[in-house]
Amino acid sequence: MSEYFRPLTQIGPARPPEALTLAGGWCWFTHVEVLSRTDRPRICPATDLPAPVRDMLADPRPPFADVAMDRPALMGILNVTPDSFSDGGNFKTNAAAVAHATQMVADGADIIDVGGESTRPGAEFVPANVEVQRTVPVITAIRCAASVPISIDTRKAAVARMAFDVGARIINDVSALSFDPHLIDIAYSTEASLCLMHAAGDPKTMQKNPEYDDVLLDVFDYLGDRIRVAEAAGIPRKNIVVDPGIGFGKTIEHNLILLRNISLFHSLGCPILLGASRKKFIGTLTGAPDAADRLAGSVAVTLAAVAQGVQIHRVHDVKETRQALTMWSTATGEGQ
Repeated sequence: MSEYFRPLTQIGPARPPEALTLAGGWCWFTHVEVLSRTDRPRICPATDLPAPVRDMLADPRPPFADVAMDRPALMGILNVTPDSFSDGGNFKTNAAAVAHATQMVADGADIIDVGGESTRPGAEFVPANVEVQRTVPVITAIRCAASVPISIDTRKAAVARMAFDVGARIINDVSALSFDPHLIDIAYSTEASLCLMHAAGDPKTMQKNPEYDDVLLDVFDYLGDRIRVAEAAGIPRKNIVVDPGIGFGKTIEHNLILLRNISLFHSLGCPILLGASRKKFIGTLTGAPDAADRLAGSVAVTLAAVAQGVQIHRVHDVKETRQALTMWSTATGEGQ
């Protein structure tokens, strides 16, 4: 793509008649920022957009795994690992994991995301059989206890296959189908809902001096390429969400550029998923070295992304984030 179109999102009732609704959601826009790798950014009216670009930005997103995309949705994080950066080891028994999942649903989670391999910076590779042992019994138990869709956070086909056999509906792949060549076949054959995330390198090495020509446009182009790969394999775009991969092979400045401009990713024609909860950059910027002390910063990032129309928010603190969304919606007059 030679030009990139970032909607300049607005909210509230003071909406002019020419405004376009962003992705069928709660934001609207009258202008876009036109970006290029060779020219200076410029602002143009949304009415001047080429029809395919206008449609990609304005067309309502269909439900993702039956979760409506016309309001912010919460994906509750359930790590059944010993070494995840924030809650590793907290939910390694089935009873603890199911209790936590059930509580997140009661607190307002729309999706539960179960992960059996830590992908924090520096994390070691986990064999598929170990991942299966950690996740499949938990997914089985949650399926009996809760009615929301379950996501399997994995990059391995064998893990996804077993997870779907016991009730998972979403594959959340940090490698965007680039790690295991067989995962795309599982996604197609199961008609999975699929999250494609950008990551620069393997978790063990990704934070060692990450570099980009232009982090915003590089991540956008990568995700566009991975969508095309998925579509070529028969996976419809309506089944895909995209995640820019905050903290996955990015410096603090890279993360901030992506967050400030995240509305660009709406022009891929898919819902956006943001996973920034309790991440290190929040602690560095706010003086909170302990991940458990990053709640306020995490909620602030979520609300900033909601103001840009981001549909799915992967969070540790479901109750507090749902409360913040309720008050944001009430204070801005948006409603949910």
